[in-house]
Parts: sequence; C-alpha cells; structure tokens
Amino acid sequence: MSRVVIIGGGWSGCAAAISARKAGAEVILIERTDMLLGTGMVGGIMRNNGRFTAAEEMAAMGGGELFEICDRNSRHKNIEFPGHKHAALYDIGTIHGAVSDYLKAIGVQFHYKNRISKIEVSNGNISCVQEQEGRIFEGDVFIDATGTAGPTANCIKYGNGCAMCILRCPSFGGRVSITGLAGIVEYVGKKQDGSYGAMSGSCKLYKESLAKEIRDELDLKGVVVIPIPRNLVEDHLSVKACQQYALKEFKDNIILLDTGHAKLMTPFYNLEMLRRIPGFENARYEDPYAGGIGNSMRYFAMAPRENSMKVEGVQNLFCCGEKAGLLVGHTEAIVTGTLAGHNSARLVSKKPLLELPRGLATGDAVAYVREEMKTEKGLTKKYTFSGSVYFERMLKLGLYSTDTGEIAKRVEQNGVKGVFSKLN
Repeated sequence: MSRVVIIGGGWSGCAAAISARKAGAEVILIERTDMLLGTGMVGGIMRNNGRFTAAEEMAAMGGGELFEICDRNSRHKNIEFPGHKHAALYDIGTIHGAVSDYLKAIGVQFHYKNRISKIEVSNGNISCVQEQEGRIFEGDVFIDATGTAGPTANCIKYGNGCAMCILRCPSFGGRVSITGLAGIVEYVGKKQDGSYGAMSGSCKLYKESLAKEIRDELDLKGVVVIPIPRNLVEDHLSVKACQQYALKEFKDNIILLDTGHAKLMTPFYNLEMLRRIPGFENARYEDPYAGGIGNSMRYFAMAPRENSMKVEGVQNLFCCGEKAGLLVGHTEAIVTGTLAGHNSARLVSKKPLLELPRGLATGDAVAYVREEMKTEKGLTKKYTFSGSVYFERMLKLGLYSTDTGEIAKRVEQNGVKGVFSKLN
C-alpha cells in the first residue's frame, strides 16, 4: 500500500486525506497545532453564490463528503445577506468533532503538535519529512497543505501586528512551507496597493456580549444587518482577502452571521468605535482576540503548480488550499485538496494525473487562477466561487447553476462522474 503524507490539517488537508484514503492509500495527516480545520474553525460559510455549484460538482464527482458533513452541522441554510444567496452556515462548535470523527472512521492517521521543519530530497523526490523534535515521517508522496498565513513576523510587518488568531503561531510555532523547504521559489500575493499579503476577512464576536435583541435575531434568522451611524463608519475592506465581501453594504452596515459566534464581516473594527453602536456596548472579540487592531495576514507562500496540483520542480509533492494559489475559501480548499489527494494515489500507481475539465467551474477555477498568478496584476486579485472576479467569470461562462440535476449532467458530460469515488 502506498503511503501519502499530508502536512497541514486545514480544510484542504482533510479533503486530501479523504480522497487519498478512498483511492487506497495509507494516509498520515500531520498538523502543527492541536486541532484540525485551521481557519475553518472560525469560518462557517458554505454554498453562497457559486460555491453551491462547486459543492454540487464535487458531489457528482464523488468528492462530496465534507460538504455533506457541513450540511449536517449547519445552524442555518438557504440564507441571504448583501451580495450573497442560498448560503449555509455551519456550526464552528461542532464541525471539528464531526470532521475528525469521519477521518478516524476511514482510517486516517493523525499526528497533532508536529511542526515539520526539515525534509530530505533526493533526485527530485522527497523521501521523508522531520518535525522539530526529530521525529521522521517517510512516504511515497507528500502533500503541502501548510497554507499561506503568517507567521507572526508577517502579521506584524505587513499588517497591524499579531492579533493572536485561531492559527495561534505564538503557541505552536509559525507556518513552515514544505514547498519552500524543497527549494522552490513561491509566489507572494499582493494587496491592491502593491504591498504584500492580504488580511483575513472577518472577526468573531461572542454572541453573549451583544444585546439580547441582536442575539435573538441571529438565532432566528442567521443574519443581522445593522446600519452604522455615519460618524462611526470605518472602511478596511480593500485590505481583506475575501474581496467578495468588499461591497458598500459591508462598509455602511454591521453585518453579522450566526456560525455559533457572531461572525463580523470585516477584517477588524476599532473596539471603542464598535461599542458606541447601539447593541454593541459590551461587545467582545472571540477571534482574533485583538480584532480591534487587525486580523492575521495571508498569501505569502503559494506554490508554482500544475493543474493536477503537482508542485513544479518536485516529482512527488502536491499542494492544495491556499498553498495552491489565490483561491479564497473553504469550498475552494476542499476542491483543491480532493484533487491533490486523489492524484497523489494516481502518481504512486503510475496512472495519468487527473486535471478537472474546464467545462466545470471547479476545473476552470483551478486552471484560470494558475494562469492569473503568472501575471503581476493577477497577483493583486483574489479568486473565489462566491463573488468578485471569479464569480463574475462563472456568470459570463454560464458555469453558475443551482439546479443539481443540471450540474450532475454537466459533470457526466465532461467525463468525470464519480471520478473521486475510487482510483480508476
């Protein structure tokens, strides 16, 4: 049995673990912290706009397990908020247990609190990786799912200072790129002004710290929109990674989503100013703790890769999630992770690597982002199925649909029905 070693347990790493395991590989999942899902632990949004299409494409291809888990753990389904339709909000309190239980049930091996710091490369192949205490993990294929956020020095240098986000770099050590350790020069994303990185997209407030009427509306409807007095308006939207939420409505209103906590759709908001808004007099940030100053910084280390997710320059290394490019979001991470995991098993079996067809939104996004990242202008943009640049492209190409039958038919016509169900 082939052994696939995945470094990074975010949404993409978990998706890669599932697809590699389904393809018959022994799977070792290594995570530097003590929890899976990374920013997914505070994310919560699925199926909004084109993400619905992408999720249903993945289900028709046989890679829908994580979307099904999110659906079962959703606090609210089919909700709307400015610029976004038919969203589902999964519960950030239950999602970790649901995902980890599923991975254990299918035989994925976990190793928490293992921060990989060294690798061995011979003749263009990685033979093993080593964590900082000296433990060695050997494998046939490796997947870099380490992400692009931080570490702390980048949050300080390019942002508003380390805000102690859910990634907890000061506690578990900063991100280390496997691609970088292999000597591969990585892409660095930029903000619109040309400076490096992008700020994470939202903050979380303790619901208990908000006025009762706000809590009640959140519990009932899943979304609350509160106009901001003109003298208290702050505009930080241009610095955020999630440009699909950089709409005027998100500047002029406090927009909250119920993911268990109250998800505040801005990368930060001065706490003193926030507490002057009626209903927020006692507001307290849950993530990041210093959400009145700024959130974590991302997109500092993206791998040059093929559309199969194989990293260019290393024969047995794949990538996924933000490591695979300027794709923003959990759905996007699951798509690239599923493809990377499946292809890792194909590589060992000496089968042709799979590229998703461009007749599907998922395949077009993977290929289009790769093309765009090779341009200076492309590195300043962020791409997602749910809005902004890529959703506009989906609409133009006719790839957006909420008709599950139509989506399934399109997958079949493109020759990839059930392709992730097993190794073909």
